[in-house]
This record gives sequence, structure tokens and C-alpha cells, in this order.
Amino acid sequence: MPLKVAFQMDPIQNVDVDADSSFRIAIEAQSRGHELFFYTPDKLAYQSGKVTARGSSMTLRREVGNHANLGPEEEIDLAECDVIWLRQDPPFDMGYITSTHLLDMIHPETLVVNDPFWVRNYPEKLLVLQFPNLTPPTTITRDLATLRAFKEEHGDIILKPLYGNGGAGVFRLPNDDRNLTSLHELFTGINREPLIAQKFLPDVSNGDKRVILVDGIPVGAINRVPQAGETRSNMHVGGRPEKIGLNDRDREICAAIGPLLREKGQIFVGIDVIGDYLTEINVTSPTGIQELERFDGTNTAGLIWEAIEAKRG
Repeated sequence: MPLKVAFQMDPIQNVDVDADSSFRIAIEAQSRGHELFFYTPDKLAYQSGKVTARGSSMTLRREVGNHANLGPEEEIDLAECDVIWLRQDPPFDMGYITSTHLLDMIHPETLVVNDPFWVRNYPEKLLVLQFPNLTPPTTITRDLATLRAFKEEHGDIILKPLYGNGGAGVFRLPNDDRNLTSLHELFTGINREPLIAQKFLPDVSNGDKRVILVDGIPVGAINRVPQAGETRSNMHVGGRPEKIGLNDRDREICAAIGPLLREKGQIFVGIDVIGDYLTEINVTSPTGIQELERFDGTNTAGLIWEAIEAKRG
């Protein structure tokens, strides 16, 4: 049965049709006969007991520069949709959190992917704390003395914003680096959030593996290799995607976290693995399915829709 599917995401007109995961998920839905509706997060509203959005019907094609046709703007009651995709990019700020609260009001009668309650309660850099045996040494704090003690213990560390994304604001502080205090002043002057520090993993030079899970089951991986002279491997900052398979450690990690993800309605998840360590569990707006499809021929978008269609019955 065709489903009415709404996408809450950043402007569809700006996406890279050959890389964007939301575009791939949407065009797969279209190919399966589902009806598409698009709106941006600022058009989400609560009005007189209803959760509404102002947006447009959407037709897509894989044609660079001419990939989306949008209908006239209209306001819809989101409870009348079958599926809503929560796909805007972080930062995971109060605007993002408010979106999850509003969408909570119509889920699960309208299936929101991923489940907004657990997206809100499982930020990418915090969910991993439930699996300390899988992660590198980590501290989360705003306190400078705690950060200094962590650096003294581990020497070479990574410091980054707790709710950042795409590699923005990620700093490596080697053993002899003296910038911790200055960076602390910079970050704490910008916002009131804690910072996250992790022991630096030299294996990142070989790549930061993105493993994709669908309804808790690993379906494949890509390797993201940093540019020469760069610590960050995120594709947003020039990381190079490469073909790679799942190894025994990847499967061990997925076996440990998969049941929880499935139980909490996290249908599309991308985890980050460096060497033997799990570093992030991305539930807000994970990426990588187009690269995986090119490398391995895995139609991850199709697997995602099979999981959704099964839940919609």
C-alpha cells in the first residue's frame, strides 16, 4: 500500500544527489510508489491540538541541478502522514530538541524515523557511554581541571564540542600541545555546553569506519580516510570514502548495540569505529548509504524501506 511520507530536513534544493542519504531514501520511497512531502524544520508547528507543517509535495529525479520539483506550499496535519523522516542535520540544539517533542505527539501512530523520543535521549556522543568496554577513554565535562587531568593521564587527546557534527570544532592536542586552556576559553565563551575529550587513536590514519545498521542489523561499511595532514576523516571536511568490509570486531560491536537500537526505534543508524573502538553512534542524520551502494551494491535505502513497510503493516 502506498504511504504518505513527509521529510523534515534541510532544503532539498541544496543536496548533492550523488552523496546525500536523505535524497537516496526519498527517491527510493518514490520508486516504491509512496507519496512525498517536504518541509524544513522551521515550518513545523503546534496549532490547537495538531502538529502541522507548511511545505510542498515533492517529485525527485537523479539529475544534477534539476533534481526536485516542489508543488505549491500548503499546510498539512502531520498526523495524517504514515511516515515522517526526522532528517535535518545537527547541531543538536534546543531547536532540534523541540522538533523531537512536537513529533513525539504523533508518534507512533504516525511512524517517525528515527523514534524522536530516543533521538532526543540518545545524542551521538552520549549513547556510546553506555558501552564503556567498546569505547576509547573518554571524559565529558566543562571543568578545566578535569580536562587537564584527562590530558595528563592520556597525553595525546581529541577535544571537540559535545553536540557538534561533521568534524566542526574537532582539535587534536598531542602530548606537548599547550592550547587546552585557550580552547577551553574559546568553547566556554561560545555556549554553556560541556566538551568531550577522548584519547587519540592513531589508527585514524588508516580511516574512520562508518558502519551502517538497519533496524539494529549491520548491512555494510565504508572507510573514511583523512586527507594528508588532517586528523578529521569526516567527508564534510574532505575525508575520502573507500570500500571496506566488516571485520569480527565490527560485528562484535554491532551485536552489543544492535538490540538496543532496534528496541528504541532507531531504524537507520551509522556508527563510527576507529581501529577496535566505537567512537560515536549517529542517530540524528546519519550518512554513507550512497557510498556503500557504489562500493558494494547494497541497496541500504531499500532495506530501510522494507523495515518501515513491515512496521506500517
